[in-house]
Amino acid sequence: MNIGLIYRQVALLASLSLLLGCAVNPVTGKNELSLISPQQEIALGKKNYQPSRQSQGGDYYIDDQLQAYVAGVGKKIAAVSDRPDLPYEFKVLNNSVPNAWALPGGKIAINRGLLSYLDDESQLAAVLAHEIVHAAARHGAAQMSRGTLANLGLAAVAIGTQGRDGAQLYGLASQLGTAAWMAKYGRDDELESDYYGMEYMALAGYEPQGAVELQRTFVQLSEGQQTDFLSGLFASHPPSHQRVDANSVKAATLPKGERYRQRYQTAIAQLKKDAPAYEAEEKAIAALNKKQGQVALEELDKSVALQPREASFWEMRGHAWNLIDRPDNAEKSFTTAIGKNPEHFSGYLARGVLRYEQGKQTSGLRDIKRSYQLLPTAKASYYLGDSALQAKQYQIAANYFEQASQAGGELAKRSKAQLLSMKLELEPESFMRTAAVVSGPNNLRVRLRNNSPAAMIQVQLQVDKMANAYQIASSKIVQLPYKIEAGREIEFDIKIASIAEAPSFRVTVVEAKSVK
Repeated sequence: MNIGLIYRQVALLASLSLLLGCAVNPVTGKNELSLISPQQEIALGKKNYQPSRQSQGGDYYIDDQLQAYVAGVGKKIAAVSDRPDLPYEFKVLNNSVPNAWALPGGKIAINRGLLSYLDDESQLAAVLAHEIVHAAARHGAAQMSRGTLANLGLAAVAIGTQGRDGAQLYGLASQLGTAAWMAKYGRDDELESDYYGMEYMALAGYEPQGAVELQRTFVQLSEGQQTDFLSGLFASHPPSHQRVDANSVKAATLPKGERYRQRYQTAIAQLKKDAPAYEAEEKAIAALNKKQGQVALEELDKSVALQPREASFWEMRGHAWNLIDRPDNAEKSFTTAIGKNPEHFSGYLARGVLRYEQGKQTSGLRDIKRSYQLLPTAKASYYLGDSALQAKQYQIAANYFEQASQAGGELAKRSKAQLLSMKLELEPESFMRTAAVVSGPNNLRVRLRNNSPAAMIQVQLQVDKMANAYQIASSKIVQLPYKIEAGREIEFDIKIASIAEAPSFRVTVVEAKSVK
């Protein structure tokens, strides 16, 4: 056993505790290590709430009364939580995948797809209370802190945080751990949210058995391999028999409450009515993925007939029309989608890209910029980069292409190709490598290699005779008369007065032009 190593590890842990301090979990009262303060946590949640909702379908707008109803239930529970002063918000998202999530600071969302699976208000209360605990207990902040420590490494944190203030540590956490709140919570966090969520339910007057029933249903669905759940709720809130058993034990200790089934069923009546329309849309999306544009249109005709106010149906129609090479119809459909829901990014992006690719760059770029304002996406970044490149705004273009290159897939390849093309255009000489050796009494042999993916022409070399290591005595430019193919190496001689002079010469590429 390495006693010295153990002492060093203990010292590192002690340093972390002193540097970062302990934060008290407002729900459990336990001391926990945290990189961010409650105020910073609230700021992070506020900053990321809108883009998180945009990226997951946007707000459900077909039924404003449903939004108000869900928010009312959420606020009722939040009022009896351990952090009633948080700036809670509750939104229903226009997303068929059954899911719910909470950002730090009390920013909570639930998909309409999950509402369709619930039976009464007590089950809705169970979902919202669970998410409220995640926020109240600072689980997102804890995830971010753990993610930051994991990325940096324990030793690196202990060393690297010396002399850093809280703001710097917060910046570090926000850079490395912002995705953590959307990641899978640990078992302890889930059990904690179940346990205290049921207490919140009871305090708000709801029947705690609703939480037990909900978990039991989720376990059955997960065991039945319900793919929509597996890709949604189960990814971040994995169900288990352990959770069902723990919830059953806890429910037995709590007072009975109300179920409000009829009130809930009335609230989701519009969702139930529109269910066939969204089911048809899912079939259309599957057809689009198979490049079956006409089949998709037939399904979307059903969707539009059942619920003409839903923007996503019209946007999908646009994609279907585009797939069968009817761009005019596609543009009209995208325009209709934007008119139905002008606060969601995807309609603008779809119409903008279509227009841009058709040569309508002014109007296309306007749409793409609007989409980027609502949600910065890799696709929008690519086209904004392309526009900046055409305008010779090279640094702006490079920044956008760098963003787009992080997306992966074909878009990343195209973005990286654009970055490479820009470098070839602006700094072709950076791809050329030189070396010089004595080849005879009056010759300096230069070896020149083209490391670029393109042939080079009009290559100019600067040959410097050095007076010393830092001063140039004389220079001359040598123009090469031939093309250097990509990946090729050539050699040629430069006349010098004598062998004795050879070590005092320096050869560099100062200009070149790529052949595209």
